[in-house]
Amino acid sequence: MNIHALELPVQGADGHAWILAARIPERPRAHLLWLPALGVAARHYLPFAEALAARGVAVYLHEWRGNGSSNLRPDRRQDWGYRDLLAADLPASQAAMRAHGGDGIPVIGGHSLGGQLAACYLGLHARDFERLWLVASGTPYWKTFAPPRGWLLPWFYQFAIWIARRRGTFPGRRLGFGGEEARGLIGDWAAVGLSGRYAAAGLETDLETGMAGASPAIRGVLFEHDWLAPQASLAGLLAKFPRARKHVVRLDARALGARADHFAWMKQPEAVAAALPGPDGD
Repeated sequence: MNIHALELPVQGADGHAWILAARIPERPRAHLLWLPALGVAARHYLPFAEALAARGVAVYLHEWRGNGSSNLRPDRRQDWGYRDLLAADLPASQAAMRAHGGDGIPVIGGHSLGGQLAACYLGLHARDFERLWLVASGTPYWKTFAPPRGWLLPWFYQFAIWIARRRGTFPGRRLGFGGEEARGLIGDWAAVGLSGRYAAAGLETDLETGMAGASPAIRGVLFEHDWLAPQASLAGLLAKFPRARKHVVRLDARALGARADHFAWMKQPEAVAAALPGPDGD
């Protein structure tokens, strides 16, 4: 199968610019807008995009503000949160995907935080996407994590908010979680971890109501040794969609050909690519 590799320049209304990398088969049966994990540049998902394209899925890799090809980096003056990602950046990537797409099922999905924001964005644009694909994703709500780790998470969320405000950015590289992240982004993420409810500071639209009213077909992929996105965390995110059809696949190291943790699958994505479309196409 011939796969076309594209790099589509995208620019938002506020001047933020990035590259939407795409892998497009000749006759795609679906078009996927893919959202990376926190602090992970889009280019790291190219093997995954190629594996899906070989199965007939056109993949468009969104770039988070502040990462990879993005022309912005967070600092004391440059800050953003969920509102900017959901209301400015993702609509621009979606428009670019539509401009280069054709017939095929519209899908949105993501890895880790990308899956969470894909779920929120689908809730805002339920008519635009028929399916939601989640890989190693779930709510960060502390009650969905088993003790003792779950008991420690509220402390970590409050610490993350404090240090990001104090420094102007969250030092994820130093702490081993994410990258150098905008304080507003960390504030929105930590607020979900503490409350269990999705919201975007400055965005009046109720994200929870949007998800509750949507009815996509959802496929989730879990990994056996992924403490960052355990089964209860994914279940908590799926519960936001009471009207959706849901199917979850759990993969171990034998199925993956790699350690079944949060990130190792990205270098050997074949099993995940095979699990997402599903044998029945859902």
